[in-house]
Amino acid sequence: MTQQAGAGKAAGAVGLRRTLGVFDAVVIGLGAMVGAGVFAVLGPAAEAAGPGLLLGLGIAAVVAYCNALASARLAARYPASGGTYVYGRERLGEFWGYLAGWAFVVGKTASCAAMALTVGTYVWPEHAHAVAVAAVLGLTAVNYVGVQKSLWLTRGIVAVVLVVLVGVVAVCAGAVWSGAAGADGGLFGAGPSGVGLGGVLQAAGLLFFAFAGYARVATLGEEVRDPARTIPRAIPVALGIALCVYVAVAVAALSVLGADGLAKASAPLADAVRAAGVPGLVPVVRVGAAVAALGSLLALILGVSRTTLAMARDRRLPGALAAVHPRFRVPHRAELAVGAVVAVLAATADVRGAIGFSSFGVLVYYAVANASAWTLSSAPLARVAPVVGLVGCVTLAFALPGASVVAGGAVLVAGVAVYGVRNVYEGRRGAAGRRPPPD
Repeated sequence: MTQQAGAGKAAGAVGLRRTLGVFDAVVIGLGAMVGAGVFAVLGPAAEAAGPGLLLGLGIAAVVAYCNALASARLAARYPASGGTYVYGRERLGEFWGYLAGWAFVVGKTASCAAMALTVGTYVWPEHAHAVAVAAVLGLTAVNYVGVQKSLWLTRGIVAVVLVVLVGVVAVCAGAVWSGAAGADGGLFGAGPSGVGLGGVLQAAGLLFFAFAGYARVATLGEEVRDPARTIPRAIPVALGIALCVYVAVAVAALSVLGADGLAKASAPLADAVRAAGVPGLVPVVRVGAAVAALGSLLALILGVSRTTLAMARDRRLPGALAAVHPRFRVPHRAELAVGAVVAVLAATADVRGAIGFSSFGVLVYYAVANASAWTLSSAPLARVAPVVGLVGCVTLAFALPGASVVAGGAVLVAGVAVYGVRNVYEGRRGAAGRRPPPD
């Protein structure tokens, strides 16, 4: 780690505590991935890709896997809070680290709002925004009292969600096997007309939203025991488990609803169990979706607050956010600030728009991660995955719906402008400090 990073860390009165092992890291990754995305994203993705939904899922998985390899290698080399913000700064320069950190904080803050609103929609649709704000405040309080408390809650959430998803897959498979239900045209039956490669890529970009939590543990690098060993093991394991779950759920939903039915579904998995002839399971699926969204929101707040901490240490965000609580050993001011911003967004935002906006920001973040990983080795084979990941991230980012690309690009440009203005200001202040005294 550079002197700058070390100095930034030393500036804090208290350091973070290393308590997370491999199993804990895998659970945190699963809590971020096997969340509300699988309950919510299949519908919009099917609308974009039609019968090419599974192809879009495969593309998203390949890009996510390349990103996971890059993140694992970089996290082992730089086991500090901040993830790609740190990697970009160390491998590519200050600007690229800042761009990655800005894209992550902004994009994942939108993800937090989307997850909070998903909780509200499933728990109490008539008052979704109020429930969303309450969820944000409650989970911010959990994170405030220590990462171990968050880990215990995440374990319970992951267990509940996996049980619900296994139930959905079993019910759909049983209905298709017995002939009681089945999509017209089979698994790859007709979907929305006019779908081509662009639709498949757009679906892949949307589905990436569900995958994007695999490297959450990398942003918690200072709270992991033996990070050089733990992080490279945990990230691929979490990603592999999540991929198996997504494929099983997507195949199950397509089997009973078909691509067209899935595209029209407002609550895809609830509609799937209803079509499978088990309407009594619908409330269980709704509860599972709400719990899953809570898990995703919990992990997202953890990740965003740690990246905020790292940027605040380097004065890329207000330095007051770099404080670590002397008792709970968490970046408490960063967590409170993130919670406050997310609560405001949860009171006003739209779920579908937030998903596309978040995907754009996070794909830019991982593009910087792949570019950083490319510099770790000059061996041609070692550079294949970073190149595939980089090209994949850029392609999927610009394949997203136009509104998401425009909004995401505008926010990135605003961040770059802030970076430039700050550098000019600091340069002038430094030059003024170096002026010779008057005669």
